[in-house]
Amino acid sequence: MSILSIQSHVAYGYVGNKAAVFPLELLGFDVWAINTVQFSNHPGYGAWKGEIFSDRQVELVWSGIVDRGVASSCEAVLSGYLGDASIGQAVLAAVEDVKAAAPGALYCCDPVMGDYGSGLFVREGIPDFMRNQALPRADVITPNQFEAELLSDRVIESVEDAREAARFLRSLGPRVVLIKSFKPAGAEAGSISLFLSSEEGDFVVTTPELSFDIAPHGAGDLSSALFLGHLIREKSAARALELTADSVFAVLERSKADGSRELRLIQSQAEIARPGDRFKARRV
Repeated sequence: MSILSIQSHVAYGYVGNKAAVFPLELLGFDVWAINTVQFSNHPGYGAWKGEIFSDRQVELVWSGIVDRGVASSCEAVLSGYLGDASIGQAVLAAVEDVKAAAPGALYCCDPVMGDYGSGLFVREGIPDFMRNQALPRADVITPNQFEAELLSDRVIESVEDAREAARFLRSLGPRVVLIKSFKPAGAEAGSISLFLSSEEGDFVVTTPELSFDIAPHGAGDLSSALFLGHLIREKSAARALELTADSVFAVLERSKADGSRELRLIQSQAEIARPGDRFKARRV
């Protein structure tokens, strides 16, 4: 089982491909990682060094993989932080190649663009690319609540708002919409949820929201990767939701216990490989 993952890379810490590759490998996937950027660390530290790669770099690396004659063994493409809108075209070209060689392959688009508090943190052109080009081509999208509002041009304040936004997004192409970091009005204090809309129905999984002095980055990247991996393995979006919630919470628990500003992926590998059943999906 192979997954092509095209997103950012950091030398220090765990975001982008550093948050996705190892967990997917623990689930039994061979991961072909193509990096859209290489930074020393994630920008949340306020300073970093490194470069955003060109679309040509992504195309070259992918073409070398194609030359190995293995595209037909790819079960999914996962894309995350792009760096520049031009890289999006290289991602979609790779998706076309994979789907031509393996018609049943999935494209999971994590439309990394911003969040509440920070607002948009991507270059001009990326929101338009996500909305008008990536979204119609994706089978699965995994925005956070801020990004879901941006893509659907709707305010999401309730479960019903999330349902309407997700169904609108599904009408544009994706069969599965996972809204991460979902906090509906009136939710229990100290809780955070994932909202799922798919052919199986609409579901919510709620976990405690752990408090950090400085919260680790990368939990969204980890969530998207694990959800895609479990979706492929379980053939059920609702079950993938439950397993993802358990593992991500376990990683955050360990990160908090260790007082770490970075996700403790290595130390939580058992919980990633064999998630528990602490959190059940509730149909809404």
